[in-house]
Amino acid sequence: MNADRAAALRAMLDEDPEDAFALYGLAMEHKAGDDLEAAEALLRRVLAVQPTHLYGHYQLAEVLLADLRPDEAAEVLDAGIEHARGARDGKALSELQALRDECE
Repeated sequence: MNADRAAALRAMLDEDPEDAFALYGLAMEHKAGDDLEAAEALLRRVLAVQPTHLYGHYQLAEVLLADLRPDEAAEVLDAGIEHARGARDGKALSELQALRDECE
């Protein structure tokens, strides 16, 4: 984890605890540091604040798959896929679907 980047993101969250950008960034720092528990908690907060955050769905599913929880990952991906369809975001839809296929 990059300590300086994590500190900057925490400072942003001190200002606005519902800043989806800062939550996502901090989650990615924890994921990179193999702290899957913290990454999962932060990604769930991202999706609580911004349910249509497509890459929040993707990253949370990756964390769940790494934690050997494919059924939960599939549920997260199914929701993300629906949001991607609604947003007509073909790139995100393709990536979410490819990861969803790994849950089988």
